[in-house]
Amino acid sequence: MQDKTTVFTPVSAPISGQINVQIPMAAGGERLDIALQQLLPQHSRSRLQAWIKADLVRMDAKSVTAKTKVWGGEQVLITPPANAQENAFKPENIPLDIIFEDDTILVINKPAGLVVHPAAGNWSGTLLNALLHHLPQLSDVPRAGIVHRLDKDTSGLLVVAKTLEAQTSLVRQLQARTVKREYRAIVWGIMWRHGTVNQPIGRHSHARTKMAISRTGKPAVTHYEVLERFGTNTYVRCQLETGRTHQIRVHMQHLKAPIVGDNVYGIGNIIPHKQMTQTLRDAITGFNRQALHAIKLGLIHPKTNEFIEWQIELAEDMRTLLEAMRHEDAPIDEGHMMDFGVDENGLYVGKEDDDFDLDSDDDDLDEDFEDDGGLEDE
Repeated sequence: MQDKTTVFTPVSAPISGQINVQIPMAAGGERLDIALQQLLPQHSRSRLQAWIKADLVRMDAKSVTAKTKVWGGEQVLITPPANAQENAFKPENIPLDIIFEDDTILVINKPAGLVVHPAAGNWSGTLLNALLHHLPQLSDVPRAGIVHRLDKDTSGLLVVAKTLEAQTSLVRQLQARTVKREYRAIVWGIMWRHGTVNQPIGRHSHARTKMAISRTGKPAVTHYEVLERFGTNTYVRCQLETGRTHQIRVHMQHLKAPIVGDNVYGIGNIIPHKQMTQTLRDAITGFNRQALHAIKLGLIHPKTNEFIEWQIELAEDMRTLLEAMRHEDAPIDEGHMMDFGVDENGLYVGKEDDDFDLDSDDDDLDEDFEDDGGLEDE
């Protein structure tokens, strides 16, 4: 009797990605899904059944079911579904808000909700896919010219290199900390003084998709300035010296002034509803991302060697939120404080780790992107 594990060979050259096999005589009498699982041990039976159900498997050019009997000698053509990761570097017609463009660089106003670079969970629909549609020649530039990133739910300015030379120049400027980056943030609590946070940032000790203040982390410096104070919140300007992953978000949490809407580093359910009007409560409830916007960007142009700076308006949803806050009673003195306490792990009391909405864009956490000078600017 023949061995049912007889090695098979493709009977013809299939289209790229397709699997074309012949059922061996030794498999006669078996169900199709069982016969295929014996022939293709790299694929689970449940996966093969799903492909059969989706009509991705044809036997002798006919549709089949998993229970179809085979007798040996049948030609089976399998067309596996496209791997999502294969779309990571394909152009997609996604609109871009272009602030500046010449033959060397492109400056974009990224909307909240748009992932910058493909990563697990976001292999398509990213800024990179949009760039390849807008400028097909960017396929010849590493990462389609991207040299720094913004979190998925952060809006604002981002520069892209159109040539390899421009990319090299921009990466060197980022490494030398000469790129000027200014953000606007709306935070919880009342901040009374301007200041600087000079605290290293590294991986969180037990939540590996998060960042945290860490003695073994990389140097991180954020300058902040109070612009407006409201009853329960503060509007601040943040300027970066470094560009660590989630930098502003982590540093604001360190100041016990977490960013409004931040599902990862925010205050969870500890919202001071009793100190807010219904109008502000509704505005906060309807605000579905972190209130962080990259409003200003300045750099040395890679070709002309001239310093150029761009500034855009605050994102519309943040402007609306500020208007709601301006109708609240402003704090009178420094005694008006709220303490959003953190536990020994740097996590806000009342919000457990498994409640965090880790969309990992976001974020991405592509460490080699940071190490080679392509920095995530928050």
